Amino acid sequence: MKPIAITCGDPAGIGPEVVEHHLRLEPAWAERVVLIGPQAWLDAPAFSTAQKIPVGSASFTMNPGHPSLEGASIACEALERAAEGCKAGTFSAVVTGPVSKSWMQQVGFTFPGQTEFFAARWGGVPTMAFAGERMVLTLGTWHIPLAEVPAAITKAVIERTVRHTGWLLKHLGKADPVIGVCGLNPHAGEEGILGREEIETINPCLEVLRNQYPALSDCQPADTLFHRHLQGDFDAVIAWYHDQGLAPLKALEFDTAVNITLGLPYVRTSPDHGTAFSI
Repeated sequence: MKPIAITCGDPAGIGPEVVEHHLRLEPAWAERVVLIGPQAWLDAPAFSTAQKIPVGSASFTMNPGHPSLEGASIACEALERAAEGCKAGTFSAVVTGPVSKSWMQQVGFTFPGQTEFFAARWGGVPTMAFAGERMVLTLGTWHIPLAEVPAAITKAVIERTVRHTGWLLKHLGKADPVIGVCGLNPHAGEEGILGREEIETINPCLEVLRNQYPALSDCQPADTLFHRHLQGDFDAVIAWYHDQGLAPLKALEFDTAVNITLGLPYVRTSPDHGTAFSI
């Protein structure tokens, strides 16, 4: 099997430390991965048997907690090398370390996140998803301002999110996936009193999709849907914007959930946390 590429993320963040810690605990994995990052990181003893691709200047010095433009450039270059390697058939998949989008945009990174970067490099229409020990979550939208969310929930977005959720659950062993869908508004709109997106846009699309996914719910109040998911009523939850889904997920599965990008030709995963510069 071809190796998995692991990018360093921002060298000043926690990503390099997490990768090194894991390979120290699980040394057999070192022979199954290719590490992409600064030479100072690749010289770690835990990486002695791993394949390595250095990026950036050989003289670059890592300074945890202190991001820099040079470090952001290294993070960008690592992503490019990983994406190119998958297209060339060198890598089977990519695991990305956490990056700082604001620092990367200062060195020319034009994407709102790594998900959008890989979609641009590989083609495909992505869905951001998360799988943990207790929860499975997919998002209809993610890296956009909250004010833009209602207009962004189109028929195409709803169809894409439901189909990708069904695909993920079937690959997780759920032959007949049961999918719970969050309402956008409080109380799923309260029959139109608190908002009409559920009545006018989301539920009509879900009704059509139920021909393919019979156990797909209508919009449910989001404040109780995650509890019902944990109780086993649903195999996964669809949330319509970033914090609607990630607030409960990270409260319950901060150390156990994995970010999975669906809808792309190659597998890409990442931790579900950021750079942690402050610690």
